[in-house]
Amino acid sequence: MIVEQEELEPVQPGVRLYTVTYESQGLRVKAAMAVPDGAGPFPALLYCRGGMKEIGKVRVERISQMAAFGYLVFAPHYRGNEGTEGRDEFGGAERHDVYAAFDLLKASPWVLADQISLYGFSRGGMMALLAAIECPGFHSAVIWAGVCDLFLTYQERVDLRRMLRRVVGHPVKNRQAYLERSPVYRAGEVSCPVLIIHGTEDENVSKTHAVKLAEALAAHNKPHELWLVEGAAHLFDSAQIQEYTVKMFDWLRRANSLSSAEADRADR
Repeated sequence: MIVEQEELEPVQPGVRLYTVTYESQGLRVKAAMAVPDGAGPFPALLYCRGGMKEIGKVRVERISQMAAFGYLVFAPHYRGNEGTEGRDEFGGAERHDVYAAFDLLKASPWVLADQISLYGFSRGGMMALLAAIECPGFHSAVIWAGVCDLFLTYQERVDLRRMLRRVVGHPVKNRQAYLERSPVYRAGEVSCPVLIIHGTEDENVSKTHAVKLAEALAAHNKPHELWLVEGAAHLFDSAQIQEYTVKMFDWLRRANSLSSAEADRADR
């Protein structure tokens, strides 16, 4: 349920910006929302942010850029961030903030309920995939430089180990918590097509995450595409961002068209 909605100063022509406060498991959490001009309804993108606290926070410039492609973009900050209630558990209970956002979008008159897709960047890849596993009904998911295996993150990111032990626990002593947050081991439960975009020179989230996810999806005959971007780091440069954002929305449009065609055939 939406508790408050405040319109903000836009940062891109043709796109309205809002801060939304909504309820998730009895907590008041916040999200940023970018809406194209017009009455809608629009296809929607549920944007799963990366990082934690100030690192990887939602950038209104980015979600406005995405909304300019004709999508309503809804970006939860997750509980414990942006001064909201609760605690961010890095893939724990705050995943329900994404699930509650999905319910809001399905009920919104601004949104085409059968065309809600997921987008996850970095840590957000984990969040988006968990939603695609635990909330049937998403149209598709885009995982951009996404974390898919938290065991691998603990191994690769020595600088994050202290945070992970504090928030999630030790991967040996708290193995179940890491399994629950590692969608690569639950690929058979993913309920929608997945596009994976990853730079070959990503030092924050290695391309191994993307390759392991693609292999796991293939093993379960789940529809997916893997785009490895040669030379790209974790943060793509501006030209790469522009190029692959355009390609991403082309992929989403193709996915929407295929889905509509399949629905038409089923109705006959």
